[in-house]
Amino acid sequence: MPYVNLKITRGPEVTREKKAALVAGITDLLVDVLGKPPASVYVVIDEVETDNWGASGKLVTELMQQQT
Repeated sequence: MPYVNLKITRGPEVTREKKAALVAGITDLLVDVLGKPPASVYVVIDEVETDNWGASGKLVTELMQQQT
């Protein structure tokens, strides 16, 4: 029974439809690669505030502000 925990930063681009596409795509990948039945695949999406995620020594919030 595969369990996938996907962590992404929260933002306006993360719509319900895109989350559904992620779940479907991850499920399809595990079905195709490992031969798992879809009903046995569990996907959990954790959305993390950009102030709680760091990269390159900075908060993602700061990195996003630098890009604009």
